[in-house]
Amino acid sequence: MLLEKKTAIVTGGSRGIGRSICLALAKEGANIVTCYANGAEAANETVKMCEELGVKAKAVKADVANSEDVTNMVNMVKEEFGSIDILVNNAGITKDNLMLKMTEEDFDQVIDTNLKGAFLFTKNVSKIMLKQRSGKIINISSVVGVRGNAGQVNYCASKAGLIGMTKSVAKELASRGITCNAVAPGFIETDMTAKLPEAVVDEMLKTIPMKSMGQGEDVANLLIFLASENARYITGQVICVDGGMAM
Repeated sequence: MLLEKKTAIVTGGSRGIGRSICLALAKEGANIVTCYANGAEAANETVKMCEELGVKAKAVKADVANSEDVTNMVNMVKEEFGSIDILVNNAGITKDNLMLKMTEEDFDQVIDTNLKGAFLFTKNVSKIMLKQRSGKIINISSVVGVRGNAGQVNYCASKAGLIGMTKSVAKELASRGITCNAVAPGFIETDMTAKLPEAVVDEMLKTIPMKSMGQGEDVANLLIFLASENARYITGQVICVDGGMAM
């Protein structure tokens, strides 16, 4: 196992890509702590699935955009698990609309959850990793953070911001044995994409050279590599998992 006895925090691990990441980390021996804003049942289901793989797992109700919630959660994980070796900033929401129709509230909510949340977790976890002189931080960005997308000004801004944050954090922490990288998924099959009209899916597939949607496991497989010592000399990078969509 590549990550045996490691402890990973995965924000937003209740379903979709987040759940795939939790399970992949657990299969490699990592203990899992995830957080959720709503949907305790789904989060606890993820915990049960991880525990069935033989690791410790826990779900915590926390608002990633709330500084007090984040600080309390990180301190709890350190106290109960002894270390924090991997941080995956995955939690994200969408509030899609054309820019001229987008409300200020919808813009702020997406930025707060997707970008500020990652900042708060990274800041708190980094303090622990600096003392350990080791750690892996992985931000889940998006292909639209690289190429943009009409109707998603707020979401694209948050995901592009994660890329800038990744590179800055990588430069600040590299000398202490901590790496920070970003993964940018493309059109991945999730509960969210399952709700899209067939015509929309068909049009999206035309933009993908591989002509198919990706799976959560495709993202998780890359993340396992970045979280392991096999990627010890890789930091500050943005890797797309998109079937060639961003080329």
